[in-house]
Parts: sequence; structure tokens; C-alpha cells
Amino acid sequence: MPTPEEFAALQQALAEAVQSKNALAAELRVTTGELRVTRTERDLLQEQLNRFKRQLFAAKSEASATHQKDMFFNEAESLGVQAQPAAEETDDDKIDVPGHKRAKRGRKPLDPALPREVVRHELPEGERVCPHDGAALSEIGVEVSEQLDIVPQQVRVIRHERVKYACPCCDGGMRLAAKPPQVIPKGLLTESALAWVATSKYLDGLPLYRQAALLGRFGGTDISRSTLAASIVRVGEAAQPVVNLLRDDLLDSPLIFGDETELQVLKEPGRKAQAKSYIWAQMTDGSGKDGRGPPIRLFAYAPSRSTETAMRIYAGIGRGAVLMTDGYEPYDAVAEKHQLVHLACWTHCRRYFLDALQALPKDKRGPEQLPARFIALIGQLYKVEAQAKRDEVTVQELERRRQEHSMPVLKDIEALLLANLHVVLPKSLLGEALHYLASQWTKLKRYVEDGRYSIDNNAQENAIRPFCVGRRNWLFADTVAGAHASANLYSLLQTCAINGIDGYRYLRALFTALPAAKTADDYAALLPWRVKLGAP
Repeated sequence: MPTPEEFAALQQALAEAVQSKNALAAELRVTTGELRVTRTERDLLQEQLNRFKRQLFAAKSEASATHQKDMFFNEAESLGVQAQPAAEETDDDKIDVPGHKRAKRGRKPLDPALPREVVRHELPEGERVCPHDGAALSEIGVEVSEQLDIVPQQVRVIRHERVKYACPCCDGGMRLAAKPPQVIPKGLLTESALAWVATSKYLDGLPLYRQAALLGRFGGTDISRSTLAASIVRVGEAAQPVVNLLRDDLLDSPLIFGDETELQVLKEPGRKAQAKSYIWAQMTDGSGKDGRGPPIRLFAYAPSRSTETAMRIYAGIGRGAVLMTDGYEPYDAVAEKHQLVHLACWTHCRRYFLDALQALPKDKRGPEQLPARFIALIGQLYKVEAQAKRDEVTVQELERRRQEHSMPVLKDIEALLLANLHVVLPKSLLGEALHYLASQWTKLKRYVEDGRYSIDNNAQENAIRPFCVGRRNWLFADTVAGAHASANLYSLLQTCAINGIDGYRYLRALFTALPAAKTADDYAALLPWRVKLGAP
């Protein structure tokens, strides 16, 4: 039996062992927690890396192969495909195949409005004899085939000669014939040339240095890029009154779409050349839905995306109008100040869930995954819209269908959101998708309240795409004045495009008429749908 001293020593040793065990357990818990955090951070970083790799190397289409058959998401494509009548099964198990017209094969005929030059091919005189009886052959017809011919742009010089008159009897009667006013006084380029330069850059995405090279190649003319740039700035500034009238009409529209994209301006006072500036885009859907006149496309330059800038861009918007945006916060301030009906974009919402789905391994992207379930439900919303578009329903009927078919889907989406919002890491791609949906929910579900409302901002994204395509070619604006001029000319040309107006012919007519415009009525007569266009 141990002595008291030995027993005390054993108790001390046991206490130290227990203390050491507890310390080891605590250290293990800390290490386990740190490992869990490290693994979570690793997974989040891997998610971000996979997203960036997809942005760089993957296809840009947002169509999901897994759910494509029931998505009806790519509206521009799916709505363009007319529904084919399905074959009905009869009682005797026979299939009734509906009749159809087979498209004619072969080459499409060339436009009959194009000018034609006839090249006649005849047999030589010595071959116009019958080999059997030697009689002269008679013409009985012609065999016709057509080819498209292209004549390179013609560069010419307009020589203005102002005739001088003088009195033969004295020196006091000398007079000089007046020259018509020009949009650029004493400018090197005619109105037609200015219109060609503007449409080549802003419709065809052809940078000015390439245009200068073209002029040198097919015209033997050495015109510097700086001369072309200065001319573009001048005509862009001259068109400002017409753009202002377009803006007034746009802000009076009951439904406006808004978006913005980046632009680099090299020489902006107080800012580095690498600083990001922005082009703010606005559009209306035109008289097709609201009866307020032709559709309008507007672009405006600003050095920032701030709330102050948004307030200035939308100053004067009609109270109670409908504003469709992508959820960017400054638009909330605009909507609150002007008491607007603010709609959010279901396309942007779906895009977040698509990123979350694509971040999963390929073998784990099945329909049971949470992102896929949200995508499928959003697809049901678009299915209602697609069917209504195919049926060409009225605004009232579209509203009824949304209430009947889309409202239950919205309730399912909301229930799924509430069940998972707080059980997913907020900084994960799925967490970002859920929190975006939650933050925009009130604006997202509002579109079912009126058949005139749009489900998404796709129309605005399509309208801003020509600017983004052109920016890949000319890359940046040199000065602030150039950025403003570019925004004005984009506004005019894209408004022409959406109204089916030839942009080159419009600019040519506009630049010719601008010097004579003095009053608001004069400028109003120069809006794209009011100008009489000259010959092509």
C-alpha cells in the first residue's frame, strides 16, 4: 500500500496528465477549426479560379445543356423559333403529318433594286452557221446568270468655285457668291465624307487609323487620323441639340431600360489614363407597347458610376415611370427620388446560379443540385413568356397568364430561397446567388403585376452590345470631348438602326441641315424619323 507521499505524487501525476490531455484536446479543436477554415477558403478560392478560367476560355453562351430543352431562356433564339404543330395520335394508331412547304434550294436571287450592267456574250460571226445546211443561225433568246460585283469606294474632290463679280465702271460694286454653310466651317471633309467616317467607326467598328489607311489605299489621299478624329468631335458636338431632344422624349417614356459599361479615356483632367470611365445606356421599347413614339437608344459619357451621376443622367424622368435595371444600387436612389416602378432583371439573377452550377464538378451538376433547381424554376418563368410571345397575346392576356402560371412558380422560388439562404456560405458563388436573389426579390417579382413590364433587361444588353463590339477595335477615347461626341453619334446611329433607318444617309442629311437649324422646331425636324433622306 502506497505511502501518503507516494499517493500525493500519483495524484499530482494524474492531474498533470489530465491537464495535458485537455490542452492537447483544446489544441486539436483549434487546429481542426483552422483546418476547416483553411479548407473553406481553399474551396472559395478554387471556385473563383474556376470562374475566371471559364470567363477566359469557356464558351460565352449561358444556355445550360442539362436543362436546355425546358429552359426557354435564350429568348432571342427560342422566341424566334415558331412552334410546329404536333402530330396527333388517332384511334387507329395512324399519324397525321401536317403539310408544309419545302424551301427552294439553290442560290437566293440578288436584290432587284441594285443597279445592273449587262455584259452580252455572242458567238463570233464565223460560228453563226448551221453545220448541217449552212443556213445562218437566228437569235432565239438568252440564258441569264448574275454575279455580284463590288466597286471600291470612290474618293473624289469637290472643288468649290465662288464666282467674283465687279462693276466695270467703278471699284465699289465687287461681290462674291455665297457658299452654303457647312457643319464644320472650312472643314476638309464634305457632309457625305463625315457621314461615311462616323458610320464606319460607330456602326462597322472600324477605327480611324484603319479608315485613314483605306483612304490612302483606294484614294491616294494622305489624311491623318488626327484630322478624322477632330472632325468626328466637331460633328458630334454639333449634333448635341438633336440628342437632347431624343433624351427629352426618352425621359417622358413610361418604360425605360438602363445599363452602363466601361470606357477608357486617356486625357481626362485630374485622372490617370488607366482610370475607368463609363458609358451610360438608356433605351425605350417604342410605340409597339406604350404608344409614345419610335424606340430610342441613348448613350451618355460620365467619369463614374456614382449615385450622383445616376441622378444627373435620369434628371427629368417622369414621376411614376417604370425603370428596368440590373440591380446596381444607384438606380435604387433614382427610383426612390422620382417614385418609379423599379424592376429587376431575371437574366442577371439566373446568371449567378449558372456560375454556381458550373463551379461544381461535371459529375455533380445534376438537376437535384440547388443551383440547378433554381435555374429550372426560372426557366418555367421564361416558358410562360415564350409561349405568350408565340401566341402574340395582348398585354391584358399576358398579365392574366403571368398571374395564373408565373405566380405559383415565384412562390416556389421564394420558398426555396428562404429554406437555403442562411445555410450556405455567403461568400461562395451559391451564397452570392442566393443573397442577390434575396436583395432583388421585391423588384424581381414585380413584373407579373402588368403585362407591359419586361421580365429582364436583355433588350438593353443587346442595345449596348454594338458599343462594346466597337470598343474592342478602337479601345479607348483620347479626350473627354471625344467620349461625348462618340456617345452622341452612337445614340443617333443606334436609334436609326432600331427604327430601320439608313444611318449613313441620315447622318449625311443631318450634317447638311444642321448649319441652318436655329430654333427648337428646326432641331425637332432633324430627328431620325422626321428627316427626308436623300438618294443612297
